[in-house]
Amino acid sequence: MARLAPVLHVGDLPLAELHAARLDGELVAVDGGFAPIDVRVGPADRAGAAARGWSPRLIAEQLSAAWIWGAANDPPARHQLCAGSTERARLAVPGAAAVREVVIDADEIAAPGGVRVTTPLRTVADLARFSSAFGVTEARVIRNLLDLDRLSLADCRGALDRRRNLPGKTRAWARICQAVEGGYPELTR
Repeated sequence: MARLAPVLHVGDLPLAELHAARLDGELVAVDGGFAPIDVRVGPADRAGAAARGWSPRLIAEQLSAAWIWGAANDPPARHQLCAGSTERARLAVPGAAAVREVVIDADEIAAPGGVRVTTPLRTVADLARFSSAFGVTEARVIRNLLDLDRLSLADCRGALDRRRNLPGKTRAWARICQAVEGGYPELTR
């Protein structure tokens, strides 16, 4: 007997059946896919659900990576992806994704389920550097990432100091400290 994948897509069952099962409370949405309510969805499952149609050279980053790691409740409306600056090939980019070119080292990339994702530490640094708005939600995601990977403020400082002349380093450090030290009254541990 064939076993179904933990996250189901249109290729597994017809879309109408997937939506009917979701409405019946048997499935929950996982990005573009669906998972049975009694299946624990982990990073590999979320990465696989998100990465359908992505070039294998693309790397999930920022809020997309945070969601894949389980630090954010929902995937972003528009996935945030990057490609290493050494990737010289033209990449197929999914329609609802933002892609940027970055300098990234191999040890800043993990591959849950075979999908390339920035590590939790790199994700913290990127969220602190590039979030256009920074409030309770972003601080909570950063704290969740730090807790998931048991990262300290010293780890974060090291990640920011890793590259010389890193744009946004001072702002990122202030944001990380604010998130860790609970600078938001609405944020409780």
